[in-house]
Amino acid sequence: MRLITLLLLATMALSGCSWMPFIGDDDDKASETEGYTEKDFYDVIQRNLNSHRWEDAIANLQALEAQFPFGTYAEQAQLELIYAYHRSADYEAAIAAADRFIRLHPRHPNVDYAYYIKGLSSLSQSRSFLSSLTPTDFTSRDPGAARDAFASFSELLTLYPNSAYSADARKRMIFLKNLLARYEIHAANYYFERGAYVAAANRGRYVVENFQQTPAVADGLAIMAEAYHLIGKEELADNAIRVLTNNFPDYPALDENGNFRFQGIAPDESKSWLRRLSLGLYDSRKPPYYDTREKYNPGSAGEAPQKEKRSFLNWITFGLLG
Repeated sequence: MRLITLLLLATMALSGCSWMPFIGDDDDKASETEGYTEKDFYDVIQRNLNSHRWEDAIANLQALEAQFPFGTYAEQAQLELIYAYHRSADYEAAIAAADRFIRLHPRHPNVDYAYYIKGLSSLSQSRSFLSSLTPTDFTSRDPGAARDAFASFSELLTLYPNSAYSADARKRMIFLKNLLARYEIHAANYYFERGAYVAAANRGRYVVENFQQTPAVADGLAIMAEAYHLIGKEELADNAIRVLTNNFPDYPALDENGNFRFQGIAPDESKSWLRRLSLGLYDSRKPPYYDTREKYNPGSAGEAPQKEKRSFLNWITFGLLG
């Protein structure tokens, strides 16, 4: 055993560090660009970008800025660094680089581009690799990145309404507004499951007050009606139903006479014998649930979750089979 160990050590010593290819890479790259002029750097960077070699472009852009911080291409290189970070899917670095450029060059003629890429990177942050492989309801995910993206696009439109990126930013803001509104509906449905009816009513009201002209307003009104009914606030429930009927007369929860079909049972209504027997600990009824994306906003961000019963095979394979 000792002999084998010694032979291995000798082989490693003779071969040097060739078995670890990552060692020395930085030195090799530094030697390749040694003596480069600013124009040489910029030409190489353009070739990197055109061939989608993002990591090489990032390394050369950083080297260019380090060696020529006040050169002819310095500001342009900072903008292209934002782009390279974004295309390499390093969205956090892209956002940081965009913030830095905005802070250093607030009056630059292309600063609107920094706002735009910052918004795109925030939007992309919420989409993971697995999201592209499996069905994902984006409205059930943390909306922090979506809010950041909306804020960046909003700032772009406020400061530079005539920017070349304004039209695309407006379209993305509509998408994000629908996404954020639907997230509130998702949260309200969650509160229904937990019996937190006041919290559900607040989420529905938030959608109605802050996300006007989005398809989620219909569900927001229905949630308000349901939640107020469940806590015994019938006047508030009637107000929500009246607004819902006037604006969405074909809403699925309304019958042919415009009466709202409540899904839950208010405290003063009869309870099932099983619920009474278990002192309220068990109730076989499903909690209220409102999601009319398929009717009012087909093809919206994230698919509406399916309510069909899952098979045993579907459960044990995490949804891959059955």
